[in-house]
Amino acid sequence: MQEHNFAEGQVAEAQEQETRELFDGQVEETQELRTDVSGFYHWKAPSPSTRREQLRLDVDRHYPQMVASGTFIPDISSWSHWIANLSVSGPNSWTGNIWYKDTSPGRTFPYTHVKIEVTNRRFPSRREATATFSGGGGTTRQRTFKFGSQYFHPVDFEFDFAEGEQPTLTIDTCAHPNRPSTLPCENLSLQTVYRRAGFEVTTSAGGGTVPLTGAGPGALWSDIEMHDAMQTYWSRFVAEPQWAMWVFFASLHEQGTSLGGIMFDDIGPNHRQGTAIFNDAFISIPPAGDPNPDDWVRRMIFWTAGHEMGHAFNLAHSWQKSLVFSGLGPWIPLADEPEARSFMNYPFNVSGGQAAFFADFEYAFSEQELLFLRHAPVRFVQQGNAAWFDHHGFQGADTFPEQALKLELRVNRDTPTFEFMEPVVMELKLTNTSSQPQLVDENLLSRIDSMAVILKKDGKPARQFVPYAQYCSLPETKALMPGESVYAPLFVSAGQNGWDVAEPGRYTVQVALHREDEEYLISNPLRLVVEPPLGESRDEAERLASDFFSEEVGRTLWFSGSQVLRKGNDVLSEAAERLSDRRVAMHANAALGNAVAREYKQLDLPDADKERLKPAAMAGGEITVRPPNVEEAQKNFAAALIDNADVGAASLGHIRYRRYMNRFSDMLAEEGKNQEAAQIQDDLHRTLANRNVLNRVLKVIEDRREGYLET
Repeated sequence: MQEHNFAEGQVAEAQEQETRELFDGQVEETQELRTDVSGFYHWKAPSPSTRREQLRLDVDRHYPQMVASGTFIPDISSWSHWIANLSVSGPNSWTGNIWYKDTSPGRTFPYTHVKIEVTNRRFPSRREATATFSGGGGTTRQRTFKFGSQYFHPVDFEFDFAEGEQPTLTIDTCAHPNRPSTLPCENLSLQTVYRRAGFEVTTSAGGGTVPLTGAGPGALWSDIEMHDAMQTYWSRFVAEPQWAMWVFFASLHEQGTSLGGIMFDDIGPNHRQGTAIFNDAFISIPPAGDPNPDDWVRRMIFWTAGHEMGHAFNLAHSWQKSLVFSGLGPWIPLADEPEARSFMNYPFNVSGGQAAFFADFEYAFSEQELLFLRHAPVRFVQQGNAAWFDHHGFQGADTFPEQALKLELRVNRDTPTFEFMEPVVMELKLTNTSSQPQLVDENLLSRIDSMAVILKKDGKPARQFVPYAQYCSLPETKALMPGESVYAPLFVSAGQNGWDVAEPGRYTVQVALHREDEEYLISNPLRLVVEPPLGESRDEAERLASDFFSEEVGRTLWFSGSQVLRKGNDVLSEAAERLSDRRVAMHANAALGNAVAREYKQLDLPDADKERLKPAAMAGGEITVRPPNVEEAQKNFAAALIDNADVGAASLGHIRYRRYMNRFSDMLAEEGKNQEAAQIQDDLHRTLANRNVLNRVLKVIEDRREGYLET
């Protein structure tokens, strides 16, 4: 049995009140004969007590899991959640062992076994289920529940669409000839898909057209624009957990035709409330020679909608289920399902591609996914509740001991302790631990799109790090010899989520790296500490913090400098001046120096078009070239890299420190100052040699130094 006990704030009443309101008193009053007993059962103590209990029985109807789950709610801030696998023990009777527990702090749930008996099976209005709990040293406990609904949870969908677009809410399952021979022919709706998954689906009447004025240039939608539209046009929008989601059909995302759909709502504290489907993306392009191209497109858009809506229920991709972060989430470890014919898999990822996928796809979810949707604690599944990817973190970093490659996350310092406002730069190390050479992509560790970086501050939900930019690079295969490693820096302080690592406290960081056609490589979980403001500069740090933890500063540090983000540069200049004794000053000076250390090209547009870039404006613009500001760059680089070199290398990280030093020396060489450029490489060599950097890296530095002197 696997048991989890953890603290996660206020639960019970706030999380399940809507379930109670929608299901209580909804027992069918007809005497219609129904023998299926799966669904939601409930018990509530007489007023004024807030005690209540819930039971979810899953033994028949659609895709039965032979599982029961329930929640004891003794008061508004406590709960005990349990799950048991069942087997038939007699007519209208099932028994099973309780294998999962999730309890609020200070509560215990000792029972290990449950027996469930249903009476009045044929008459829902009188149907009851009696659960008897035993084992675990507790006194046998019995509770009788009233039948509430044939569904496990309620949910409301609202479908809106951008001006000129059409939502695809139904599919003729037999319209396309490539389908399972056993698939029933029907006009299937998205609502029915989720009803069969166990949800009492309602559809808000507020759905309608969203004007294109909310989109960006070219009617392309960004995540922020869609989030704004959701708040404006979704009739049920509230910034709090609720069983409801907004589904938006548009033309294209600003990322282009490569993005068919997205669960875009990871903005703010309430995640997973909004999804979007892009009708004109790649999902609208049928394969060459397809016998029914129009039906292929409609099916693909329908699948995309079902897929993105699944993410709003906190379902991960089929091949990402093993990304369950050790110590971060109390849900059970899941196995990857790369060949699953599920809404949560990519049709083109399975063996045989999309044709093979749809030949066996029955418009359903896998058993693991159904177990999560129906029986996981409510806060994991409910929209606007647990943050996206929380409880789908990584679990079991040592799951694949036979792997030939080891992924390590580390810092270039004795302990992973960071000063307040010091950007967190880590290092990824990939090592061949086998006895044979291994072929790897040299750029693998730099391809942030191939990895999932999960960060968690103690006491807060986990978050997936989303960088400001992702890079598409041509794979460069190399043979990594036994014991050999490749390295890359990893900046995790700020990204599109904002500043993920900023507040003082303890954090856990872990990385999952996906190799093409292979399993994930899971790094060690690295614990780090961000210290509170200390020392004589404490007051200055606290005063600057609100300006420093901004998007402009985050972007400037991520891209190692900017000549356009002037406010960000102003804040960094102030930090470098007023916090010169702190490590943040090194990062500030390095970015400021790097921005002016080389020639800079900028597109200048006519004044009339500066506020909103339009395609026609391109003809009226011109490119201006700014020469490097050698004096300014030399001053900043010296402060960041030379004055306290050992601390600079530790804080910036060996790789980023070396890149800045190379930029410094190249700038001097371009000015004809070759001796000074060679001296910079001497300083770099001495600093990294004292820090036990590999000899092959030191040899590259030596060769670069000699190259300056030979010029």
